[in-house]
Amino acid sequence: MVNKDQVSGVARQAKGAVTEAAGKITGNRKTELKGKAEKVEGKVQKAVGDVKEKVRKSH
Repeated sequence: MVNKDQVSGVARQAKGAVTEAAGKITGNRKTELKGKAEKVEGKVQKAVGDVKEKVRKSH
């Protein structure tokens, strides 16, 4: 089963990838860095969701 943090994390990673790509295409370094940061935040959020899911399954 998938939880809210896992779904939100993956969505945030995708949004970050789009933002990063837009920054690269337009030459806007600030937008590119914002996208990279958002991707990292998404990875962390998904990892939190993964841990929550493992804990839920073990109980």
